[in-house]
Amino acid sequence: MAKSGKPNPKPGQRTSAPKTSSASVSRQEPKDYLERPSVATPQDALLRKIFWGVAAAGLLILFVLSLGSGINADDKFQVDYSQKLVNYYGTFGKDTTALHIPEGNMHLYGGFFEVVTGFANKAFGLQPTDLGYHQVRHASSAILGWAAILCAGLLAALIAGWRAGIITLIIMLLSPRFVGDSLMNPKDIPFAAGYIMAMYNMAVVLQKLPEVRRWNLIGMVAGLGISLGIRAGGLLSFAILFLFAGLHFLLKNGGLRALSNGPALKKYATIVLGTAAAGYVFALFFWPYALQSPFKNPFVALSKFADLEVKIRVLFDGVNQMSDKTPWFYAVKWIAYTIPLAALAGFLGSLLLAPRLLKRYQPLWVTMVFFAGIFPVFYVIYKNSVIHDGWRHLTFAYPGMAIAAGLFWNELAEFFAEKKYVQWAVYGVLALTLADAGAFIAANPKMPYVYFNPIVGGTKGAYGTYETDYWGVSVRQGLEWMEQQGILKPDMPETVIIATNMYYSAKQLTAKYGDRVKIKYLKWEKRCDDAWDYALYPTRFLDGTTLKKGFWPPDNAVHIVTAGGAPILAVLKDNGRNCALGIAASKISDWPNCIERLRAEVANVSDNDLAWTNLAQAYLNTNQLEEARAAVEKTLEINPDDTQGNNLLGLYWIQKEDIGRAKSQFQDAVKKEPSNAIAWYYLGLIAYNQNEIQLALNNLMQAIKASPNLKQAYQLSAKIYEEQGDLDAASRFKAALSQMK
Repeated sequence: MAKSGKPNPKPGQRTSAPKTSSASVSRQEPKDYLERPSVATPQDALLRKIFWGVAAAGLLILFVLSLGSGINADDKFQVDYSQKLVNYYGTFGKDTTALHIPEGNMHLYGGFFEVVTGFANKAFGLQPTDLGYHQVRHASSAILGWAAILCAGLLAALIAGWRAGIITLIIMLLSPRFVGDSLMNPKDIPFAAGYIMAMYNMAVVLQKLPEVRRWNLIGMVAGLGISLGIRAGGLLSFAILFLFAGLHFLLKNGGLRALSNGPALKKYATIVLGTAAAGYVFALFFWPYALQSPFKNPFVALSKFADLEVKIRVLFDGVNQMSDKTPWFYAVKWIAYTIPLAALAGFLGSLLLAPRLLKRYQPLWVTMVFFAGIFPVFYVIYKNSVIHDGWRHLTFAYPGMAIAAGLFWNELAEFFAEKKYVQWAVYGVLALTLADAGAFIAANPKMPYVYFNPIVGGTKGAYGTYETDYWGVSVRQGLEWMEQQGILKPDMPETVIIATNMYYSAKQLTAKYGDRVKIKYLKWEKRCDDAWDYALYPTRFLDGTTLKKGFWPPDNAVHIVTAGGAPILAVLKDNGRNCALGIAASKISDWPNCIERLRAEVANVSDNDLAWTNLAQAYLNTNQLEEARAAVEKTLEINPDDTQGNNLLGLYWIQKEDIGRAKSQFQDAVKKEPSNAIAWYYLGLIAYNQNEIQLALNNLMQAIKASPNLKQAYQLSAKIYEEQGDLDAASRFKAALSQMK
């Protein structure tokens, strides 16, 4: 019994702190700004088993799905790099072809994935012409994708407990874009795996200081090494390590006072610098270019990526545009339309709950999760970086978003812990917002990456507005259908000629037939430049209006690969080769035969815009003006952005002597396609005939810029300068013209 007259405090009642002297205060432990209540619960043992059960099932599913995936179009460069790396290491550096690869600049990328899979395939005796070669690569990608999913779940569990980890795992495993990329993406998925692996193990190591588990140190080194060993952007993982380790040191040890804590500072410095150095060496071991100058070349590679950004035509918001001309919200919109509703709503909800999450859980790791998911997206917007193929270049940011979403749904469930019916309703909403994505993966196991969520009406709703199979993985499904139909078989009596714009994958997948199958690379807009029996074309690079209006797949499609109710790839059959023969006739100015063949083609395939365009050209060349106009209008009905069709309509108006309408048509043509050299030339010619000399010269320079070998633009420029008395300028254009002959 207390002797004091003051009553004993009741259980849970706070008492005033005893007074202490200034000397005792100076001896107190530094304030821990990161201290939070434990997230452990009585159900942890069961939840932990569920977590690992879900993770194990996920690994099995991803591995099996990877074996059925088609070949990524980028593997043309990746496989070549892999073989060169195997030769480099196999000859102990004597074969130096991996040090400089002009096509694709692959030497500027780390070779971790390519070295590992390259030597695995060599051990199995597999070549790129074997399906098994690509299955080894796909299975390896799937394992790394699973590693990213696992580390995301573990980081969520570290922050908010095993239930949050389970929710995050499920969100990741039911994210069709991430899962689909995991089946065949050898760049973005390994990079994402290294990125999140480094952060998870970093958090564990720092949180458990001064006790550090060896496996987490190894995981931290591996994560850093893999991320940098895939691409130079992996240096971001090192920056994150230094940033958050520094913040952890200060906040854990009383703020700036921590700088005078020698033992703690030494411990942090040893771990951070040691793991960073080991991770850097790990990456260099798999990257011959970086090995040549370890402290220079990784940074050179990083600086060159901005110069090496590939500019291609992409379909976005229903408009075909160059990837360097897309709006700032390109990536944001793609992400919003292609991740599960549970991930989207959860991520946005986590931003609203951020103050609560920071207060209840380890604030540094919550901040790191937000940083991991938001900073990369913000950075590409800020830098106006060229990105294409949806948001695949930002795949590594998705685990951070998914963790944030998992924290939101977990917190919502926790908030209603005392109201079981409401809590189960939360779980029900979570399940409903994941159902669509899960069903899509189940229905499209060979290419789940073409998923769009219900906001845009699913993949069917996105069709014609956004890219679908931009990697052409559906080519494998098209070829498998041809095999099922007996079109392709070992004992084929005659050679089958297949045209496609996805040459690499088609070539590898038909290599087993030897010379009985011949693959021809023909762009969609050049598909009649040569003769073929069958053709395989995905929607990649097709005009959005053509797709929306239903002019694709064309009338000669004998099989269509679909996903989510949308056509993804068409298998075409050519009957009579009329289109190819008609265009061949046009090249030798055999206009009667050209017209006969192309009329036969459009009678058989009424939506063949190439046939209509070339038929219009033939009619113009034979002075059949109204027939030409009807043919070109049919072209533009099918494909309003067709460059040649727009030019032919302008030429029609010139021949009709309606210069005003011709000028208007060519102006419209260059708006649709700024690199339309022919349209610029005719705008120059019209301006010259209207005595607008400076405008004529400006238009002709645009024509030359778009097509440096356009002879008529040089000829007219030389003529104008000669007439204006500028003989030096005229001579320069004549000299340039003479070099073309």
